[in-house]
Amino acid sequence: MSGNDNRLITYKDAAAEALFLAMEKDEKVFLMGEGVDNITGVYGQVLPAYRKFGSSRVIDTPLCENGLTGFAIGAALDGMRPVLIHQLNDFMLLTMYQMMNQAAVLRYASGGRHRISLTILSFVARRPGEGVQHSHSLQSVFAHFPGIKVGMPASAVDAKGMLLSAIFDDGPVIILEHRHPTLFDKKEYVSEKYYETPFESKRVVEGEDITIVTVSIALIDAIAAQKELNTENIYPEIIDLRWLRPLDINPVIQSVKKTNCLLVVDTGWKMYGISSEIIAQVCEQAYNYLKCPPRRITLPDAPCPASQFLEPYYHPTAEMIVETVNEMIK
Repeated sequence: MSGNDNRLITYKDAAAEALFLAMEKDEKVFLMGEGVDNITGVYGQVLPAYRKFGSSRVIDTPLCENGLTGFAIGAALDGMRPVLIHQLNDFMLLTMYQMMNQAAVLRYASGGRHRISLTILSFVARRPGEGVQHSHSLQSVFAHFPGIKVGMPASAVDAKGMLLSAIFDDGPVIILEHRHPTLFDKKEYVSEKYYETPFESKRVVEGEDITIVTVSIALIDAIAAQKELNTENIYPEIIDLRWLRPLDINPVIQSVKKTNCLLVVDTGWKMYGISSEIIAQVCEQAYNYLKCPPRRITLPDAPCPASQFLEPYYHPTAEMIVETVNEMIK
């Protein structure tokens, strides 16, 4: 992107701008969460809004995730548009009853009379020392439940647009941002104007030899792998899912019909994960187009190690993608 209205800003600053614009656009939008008024401003994302709107609309809360979620649901039922912030998505496990047995079902249970315009913004950590209780990537858990949307932006442009789409949606939406510096601090040209990202997958790179479907930060690894594969005359097509629910599977199906090969790279675990769902739907809809079994690159079936020496072997990498693609098509 280029032009007078575009600036080179980081992923985290693009998300901060989304929060600011949403609060400026609609006085019913407010932010709440543990430590949102801290000097760090939730990794810098809340600071612009806090400086402009103050503690009446950026509300620091007690340490009670389940109760906070119930409070936010009540505010949404009363016509507000709360943005509830959890500094790690691991903590959201404490909120599952409120999220999945209240927020996700109330519109259905009321025959559409109740609007639950609730956005839950949280973060996936990936750095040495976070430990087993602060390093999960739980998108497949949340996306399992109907009635709630789940998005994982993989670019600064989408960090802004997807968050704005979530805030002004009439149902509950979870946005999971990945906090690793290769994505969180990555700069891109982002429009300063208000815009929303549609609930669709996005073809990021056009190719013909294999379809690589990515979730969240895996897109960065896939693009790095694509550059290496191009030197070997292998040209992958890369699709960033962006939204896990609703799942826009059609671009994936059409791509597989062209490339005849599928690799899914996910930041979660393999068992019962997003990669399983993608491969299942492709096999149901395009099985006869596949010339080799689909493959997955995910986390190993174990908790994340806290050791800085072990953690690099735990997460998907560009090298893993290059190796797997070569195994599949050569």
